[in-house]
This record gives sequence, C-alpha cells and structure tokens, in this order.
Amino acid sequence: MTHTISRGDYIDLLNQDRIIPKIIETHEEYEQFLAVAERLIFKKQDRTPEETVLFRLLVKLIKDYEEETYNLKEWSKTSPHELLQHLMEARGMKQVDLVGVLSPSKGLVSSIVNGKRAISKAQAKKLGEIFNISASVFI
Repeated sequence: MTHTISRGDYIDLLNQDRIIPKIIETHEEYEQFLAVAERLIFKKQDRTPEETVLFRLLVKLIKDYEEETYNLKEWSKTSPHELLQHLMEARGMKQVDLVGVLSPSKGLVSSIVNGKRAISKAQAKKLGEIFNISASVFI
C-alpha cells in the first residue's frame, strides 16, 4: 500500500518526536525509536498517513537493530542461564538488580542466575520484559 504524505507534515512529526530516522546504532536510539513506535501503535485507527509511514519505518529499523544486537540464532544452543548472564553483563546489571523482580530472595536469584535452579515461566516473562526479548529464550 502506497501512502501519499505531506513532506511538511512529516517533518513536523519528526520534529515533534525529536527523531531523525536512521540506522539504530546505540541502545539509547533504540529506546527512543521504540517509545515513538509504541505511541504510534496505540493510535492505530487514528494515525495520519505521515504517522503510518513513520511507524512502518521505525518498526523496520527496530527489527533490524534487534536482529543484529540480540541475534537469537547464535544463542540457540546457549542455556537460558548463560543467556541471562550475557544480557546482564551487556547491561551492566548485577544479581542484586533482579532481587525483587525474580524473587525477594537473594539466594534464589543467585541460584537462578548461576543455573542451579530453572527459570519459571513467570520469571521468564519478567526477564523478557526487562531485556525486550521473547520470554521463550529463558525456558
């Protein structure tokens, strides 16, 4: 489907959201584009043609970034605990950051992170939300 858009309205939209659509290179850019895309998701039926074009572009840029950054095919043979450890390291997180999220118990969180206890479905869901990936990789 081809959308006819107004150049001026599109530029106004970019200025309003304070973004310049480009290849995502940093986590900060990823978060910024994600926030704009999420805002546009909720406008679904009320989106202007310019918003629809921007939304589709952002989804593509976000998908490309996620595939490059979180290449799950590479991690398919990695245990959920090793993946969790890698993601925590990449974000500069410590086990204590997961206390209260996965469990109120420091010992239980330590057991989960170190692979001594399995990750439950509920915990996998929380981890998926934290790391913006499918919960299924933790099960």
